[in-house]
Amino acid sequence: MTENLRPSGAHSTDQDPTPYASPYAYDGTAHTGTAYDGTAYAGTAGGYPPPPPYAPTSRRRAKRPVALLAAVALAAGVIGGGTATLVGQLNGGGSGATGSGGAANGTTVSQSSKGTVSGVAEAVSPAIVEIGAASSAGNSTGSGVVITGDGEIVTNNHVISGAQQIQVTLSTGKTYTADVVGTDPDKDLALIKLRNASGLKTATLGDSSQVKVGDQVVAIGSPEGLTGTVTSGIVSALDRDVTVAKDDSGSSGQGQDRQGGGQQWPFEFGGQQFNGDTGEETTTYKALQTDASLNPGNSGGALINMDGEIIGINSAMYAPSSSASGSGSAAGSVGLGFAIPVNTLKADLDTLRAGDGS
Repeated sequence: MTENLRPSGAHSTDQDPTPYASPYAYDGTAHTGTAYDGTAYAGTAGGYPPPPPYAPTSRRRAKRPVALLAAVALAAGVIGGGTATLVGQLNGGGSGATGSGGAANGTTVSQSSKGTVSGVAEAVSPAIVEIGAASSAGNSTGSGVVITGDGEIVTNNHVISGAQQIQVTLSTGKTYTADVVGTDPDKDLALIKLRNASGLKTATLGDSSQVKVGDQVVAIGSPEGLTGTVTSGIVSALDRDVTVAKDDSGSSGQGQDRQGGGQQWPFEFGGQQFNGDTGEETTTYKALQTDASLNPGNSGGALINMDGEIIGINSAMYAPSSSASGSGSAAGSVGLGFAIPVNTLKADLDTLRAGDGS
């Protein structure tokens, strides 16, 4: 009977005394043998060996590694593709935003650098300029914000008040001559324009009504002629009533930020005068207060939120005078700076462009 062996893996036929129902011996005793190796099996009814144990399972096991490898490959493909898509979005989005922003909507912070001082500085610094104004009272240094590609620049009125010549230096070091387009002494704002300029990086004007106390901010300007200086802090208060002189006539020639001279733009706050005599011709506006360090030369520069949007034009700072010590100059920033809200600027742009406020 052992000579009439079935092929490996064959199922029971009508020659089998009992239909195959178990991988074990037919006598009811569990059999712990291994896969059928081709040798006749004695001890079971009819002399036929049982079908190879676990044959179907062996076939399934052979397939599992292939299926597993396929699943792993698919997962790797999904992860790799997702990563490539994410990197592409970051790289493409960042460069695209900067490119289109410079032409239309202004500079913006790339997604990978959003929320960081370095990211804000990198994105917005190209749109912040140094302004040198020469007048009969002397030379002054201030800052400005580029708002159009052909060279419109916003600054404080007190930075260019009485100027006979205005020179503007970009972050690249390139210098232009600028002309006054319009001024609004009541809001301490002015608009100047560069001669023969084009393709400049521009700033994005934000919404100062959305600013909250405690928001992080970055200030960029040219304190003491140090172009492109970056400081950071928070918004300390909203709607501060700040009073400043309308021009330099009432402050004995100290109406402008004098580089290296220790003379700072005078202003009033809380009924007290700071940094000099404001004179008789004054104006009062609601200001954002910040503890970001501001120093002489920051006037007209930008106060920026962490999305890279301009939320204010820096305009005044308090510094305790050190003249009592005999130095004849004023001390630096102590964290009390003020900025004209950008919504005030946006509401005044048409007037400035028309020159109606001059």
